[in-house]
Amino acid sequence: MSRLLNPFSTAPASAFAAVAILIIATGCSPKTDTKANTTSVTASNVTLTAAQRQSVQLYPVAPVKFHKTIDTTGSVDFDNDQATSVLAPFGGPVSRLLVSPGDHVNAGDPLAEVDSPDFAAAISAYRKALATAITTRRVADFDKDLIAHNGIAQREAEQAQTDAANAEADRDAALQALVSLNVDPQAIKDLQAGKPVTHPGGIIRSPIAGTVVEKLITPGQLLAAGATPCFTVADLSKVWVMTQVFGADLAAISTGDAAEVETGIATNHFTGTVDNISALVNPDTRAVLVRVVVNNPGDFLKKQMYVHVQIQAHQESTGLLVPVSAILRDDENLAFVYLVQPDGSFARQHVTLGYRTGDQYDIAEGLHPGDQVVVDGAIFVQFLQNQ
Repeated sequence: MSRLLNPFSTAPASAFAAVAILIIATGCSPKTDTKANTTSVTASNVTLTAAQRQSVQLYPVAPVKFHKTIDTTGSVDFDNDQATSVLAPFGGPVSRLLVSPGDHVNAGDPLAEVDSPDFAAAISAYRKALATAITTRRVADFDKDLIAHNGIAQREAEQAQTDAANAEADRDAALQALVSLNVDPQAIKDLQAGKPVTHPGGIIRSPIAGTVVEKLITPGQLLAAGATPCFTVADLSKVWVMTQVFGADLAAISTGDAAEVETGIATNHFTGTVDNISALVNPDTRAVLVRVVVNNPGDFLKKQMYVHVQIQAHQESTGLLVPVSAILRDDENLAFVYLVQPDGSFARQHVTLGYRTGDQYDIAEGLHPGDQVVVDGAIFVQFLQNQ
């Protein structure tokens, strides 16, 4: 028995009958009659009669331009350009949490209260610097009036101006310290007006507008100034989808290419754009990381969610496209087609399959422009060859 697989081995009995009737009706045999035909034919080739030729359809191979669609998978991440980790700007124990994960906040909204000695010290330092600046400026202005009437020496007046300038610089530095600690602007105005601050506790505020996606602290926890991460706030209207593309497909894509993301949940589809192609190759997978920026209406896409990604390459490719129906497999699972020979017979031609677009394969090796292959009836030719 031939080692080649019989394409009709799993077909119903009616399929065998149909093929048998076709062979009998055409009165042919896949064997070549060397006495009647002087053309040299390889023993493995298949020669069809004119009637049998009507049962197969040929396809002329020619270069075709097309746009690749790269299928890959990826995982969702925050848009790190629109997400931030909120650090404690001052030290002290957390007295109260004001938000929960999932809450939407605006820039400057309070997130937590901290009983911070740093906060109280900064307020005290500003009060002292403000009072000193006011006093020294008054003295400088008074000395300026005195020197105009020869009341004091020029040197004393100049020293008074220097003292006033230094005091005002200290005041401004103390004010900047309050701003960096996210002190409420109204509290600063009250301090400048000489009013007491009713609640000297520190407030951790959101630096951006977005959604609280992580809460990393608890009431009573002691925070270290500038070191303890407290919250993560992210704008979820857009997210990143991180995918890995291998070298064979990498040449076809570029930044700006359109992409479609599917979650596998219901019929949710999301559109995006290739935003960045890494300059490094992953040493473990030999793939290149590609970042896709995806619109996220309703905040449906969540961090670490696995998704299917289709990148529509804008760059045009050229290849020898052959319909999928022309591709068969031998008993070693190698792809081949039936190629028309100069004498009109059909011979197996092993091919290397490249990219698949729709119902066509790009043939990387095995075919040349001008070749003709069987696309409709290839299984019938294989059946005859196996007899």
